Amino acid sequence: MNRTWWKEAVVYQVYWRSFKDSDGDGMGDLRGVIEKLDYIASLSVDVIWLNPCYTSPDIDNGYDISDYYTIMEKAGTMSDLEELITAAHERNLKLILDLVVNHTSDQHAWFKESRSSRTNDKADWYIWQDGEKGTPPNNWRSYFAPSPWTWDETREQYYFHSFASEQPDLNWEHPAVREAVYSMMRWWADKGIDGFRMDVINLIKKRATYDDVADPLDLSYLGNQPGIHELLQEMHQEVLAGTDLFTVGEIPFVGPEDGLLYVGEERKELRTLFHFEVADDMETMDLPRFKQIQKQWYDALYPHGVASQFLNNHDHTRQVTRFGSERYRVESAKLLGLMLHTLPGIPYIYQGEEIGMTGIRFSDPESYQDVAFRNQYAERVAAGESPGTVLSSMQLRARDNSRTPMQWNTDKAAGFTVSIPWMTVNPNYREINVEAAEQDPDSVLAFYRKLIDLRKAHPVMVYGIYRDLAIQDPYLYVYERVLDGLVWRIVLNVHDEPVTTTFGLPEEQLILTNYDTSDRNRLAPYEARLYRYEMP
Repeated sequence: MNRTWWKEAVVYQVYWRSFKDSDGDGMGDLRGVIEKLDYIASLSVDVIWLNPCYTSPDIDNGYDISDYYTIMEKAGTMSDLEELITAAHERNLKLILDLVVNHTSDQHAWFKESRSSRTNDKADWYIWQDGEKGTPPNNWRSYFAPSPWTWDETREQYYFHSFASEQPDLNWEHPAVREAVYSMMRWWADKGIDGFRMDVINLIKKRATYDDVADPLDLSYLGNQPGIHELLQEMHQEVLAGTDLFTVGEIPFVGPEDGLLYVGEERKELRTLFHFEVADDMETMDLPRFKQIQKQWYDALYPHGVASQFLNNHDHTRQVTRFGSERYRVESAKLLGLMLHTLPGIPYIYQGEEIGMTGIRFSDPESYQDVAFRNQYAERVAAGESPGTVLSSMQLRARDNSRTPMQWNTDKAAGFTVSIPWMTVNPNYREINVEAAEQDPDSVLAFYRKLIDLRKAHPVMVYGIYRDLAIQDPYLYVYERVLDGLVWRIVLNVHDEPVTTTFGLPEEQLILTNYDTSDRNRLAPYEARLYRYEMP
């Protein structure tokens, strides 16, 4: 595998509205990110991924963009972003922005023109279909609504939206749309950003026809359609070729074989991708399934392409709550961190993960701000389900779980703001916060810093061959990374009970663990060990 800086990188995701409020309005902002850049740099990460801060009506927390060239007032100003780029670079941090070009806001000037008449120059910049009012063109669903079609009175047609009705999809078949997007990407690259996280990028290519589907609940018809690779190769040629820009595509509905088509280095599309075989398809940790997923992706991609490793982000519940154990919060947070930083791929840290933050469960559905949660909750209750049953079934996966404010200290609102925060702070901030973690040499934060330092010092964590030694075991995850005769063995008890193992190595070969003492042949709940040895 060719060695490059981005394969060796660790990415830190900043969901700015929940990161740090600098002006006391209750919402995080870009100046808050600047304020905390030294903290981010202290983790020794390489890249900051900043969620959308463009001008937006904020129906979907910034993923409904009304102007790609200006900054949302809640976030700050263009000068703030320019200062952030410069300040990040001064700390040897690269900054990538979200690229949201499957859809825009319905308040974008492009859509306003498109809906104004069928003869407007931008009439075909979005996807319009004839039909009778009240009878959508097909039986499809969107992510956020029962139908992806909304009736427009002016054009007397339906427009298509993969998400909320306020997020109409762009028509990527129109050359002028593509050139407008490429021009915007080049503009941001000229601003000095270092790449793009591409939101649902494989949804930009639609099905050839809009016929009914057999199972509308299986949303795979929305993405990964024939022709997507030609579009991404054109994007690469028009914007990315000859640059060092980092690109990661959010690629739903894709398995390992298709994944290689997106990230194979010779194909000139994307650097890496997020797949969702874990985050979307696994409610809680199913270790045998997780191991199969890791092996299948490794076998399909390496050495020709690279995937990303993550278990939580702004759309997915915090990893300790969902895939670890709140009872063994510190132990499982360290175990999950060790696992993701030693598995093949680029590790992503979601803000607060490095101190072991947990999810939250609101008892009142009105407390949830997530548009997807609100729409789905209302639909299910309207269909006759018990409100209590619906709420309990949705709490674990609600996106608010990961969007509560960053917990900095024990001050009011966890030091996130001096006023009322835009979203409720998790009450456990008095025990779980950065200030406390900085003072504890055995904290999750200290463990993460050790992990990242190890990754930077030892190429085996990046380029080593991966082999699973216990793929069928329901509780133990044991694997090795091998490079140039050096072997790193990772032994994990992904379980809340002790287990006996034959995979332990002598103590002198143990270089990192999440327990003070250990028994070579017995692992405590959520015990994690990293060994090193030389091949004979």
